[in-house]
Amino acid sequence: MTSPYCADERLKSWLASGEPVGCHWLSLGAPVLAEMAADAGAQTIVIDMQHGRWDREGLENAIAAIRGRAPPLVRTADASDFAIGQALDAGAHGVIVPMVNSAAEAAQVVAAAHYPPLGRRSGGGVRPMTGFRAYRESMDRHMVAAVMIETLGALEAVEAIAATERLGMVFVGPHDLSLALGAAPDSAEFEAALQRVLAACKNAGTRAGIYTATPAQASARAAQGFRFVVAASDQHLNGAEARSVWARFRAIGAA
Repeated sequence: MTSPYCADERLKSWLASGEPVGCHWLSLGAPVLAEMAADAGAQTIVIDMQHGRWDREGLENAIAAIRGRAPPLVRTADASDFAIGQALDAGAHGVIVPMVNSAAEAAQVVAAAHYPPLGRRSGGGVRPMTGFRAYRESMDRHMVAAVMIETLGALEAVEAIAATERLGMVFVGPHDLSLALGAAPDSAEFEAALQRVLAACKNAGTRAGIYTATPAQASARAAQGFRFVVAASDQHLNGAEARSVWARFRAIGAA
């Protein structure tokens, strides 16, 4: 029996291609925005369970709305087995796990995201059990487990983290990394840290990703060598469009 929730093989193949992969980042907790992003042609969609307004029901509904179109990933609330397993049980094809500080912690993330004998993920959940054998095989082959580099500890260990077996991606959280460094995102110190991440990933053969706030930032970081970038986010799109609309309206009234 096949499963409608099998991992989408395109996600790993896109990352392996070496071409930039774009995602639509969702924080506002509205499943309809996931559907609209998929309708608009989003390549991949990331649902933010750490800083976003999502609950479990919203997560499940959002993934159902985009099934078979844009491969879904989840930034988990934390690095716990529960948070990782919950995201995958909901139907995510990959996880981006925050606040990982060492290669040992990265290995724990990979283990939590894989079923035995590759890891220790618990077998269960409504969606995984719909054709579990096919689902498990697809997840073993195509699921992407990523960890975030956003602390001084992670930066100092990035070479070892990037070399973690079966790690699918290293993803930079620029806001927290900037805070940890005490350096502005446009500073030479911050750029040097990003170059260290890129070099570590290149040496390990692991893809590097980074959060980007605008399409222009996404293009610039992709040109540097980051292979997973944020092309759009619901928070930015809604906020920017609202400001633009009201500025135009006030201009009409002032004319």
